Amino acid sequence: MKAFSGISGDRNPVHLDDQYAESSRYKKRIAHRFMTASYFSALFGTKLPGEGCVYVAQSLRFKKPVYIGDTVTAIVEVQSVDIKRRRVFFKTVCKVKGKIVTDGEAEIFIP
Repeated sequence: MKAFSGISGDRNPVHLDDQYAESSRYKKRIAHRFMTASYFSALFGTKLPGEGCVYVAQSLRFKKPVYIGDTVTAIVEVQSVDIKRRRVFFKTVCKVKGKIVTDGEAEIFIP
């Protein structure tokens, strides 16, 4: 959390301060919501489609909080391919314990 806070500049105490988080609606510290979204970037840039691709767009819906210590599973699924425009469209989902915490759609340029 400290590293992500430093990089993003988001130092909201709900991410960093146990005492503050206990008095929040979440009752304990939560991860930055964009941390889950960053897992999609890792998948696109290294696995599917892989090196050299470039994000064009990403929509996100944050459905549930992710708590410190949760294991997040990021899933991307090809929805369509536009060969002429060199674009691939994906459904994007992050889950914790089988429940969706983040979902959305992504558009990726393929070099």
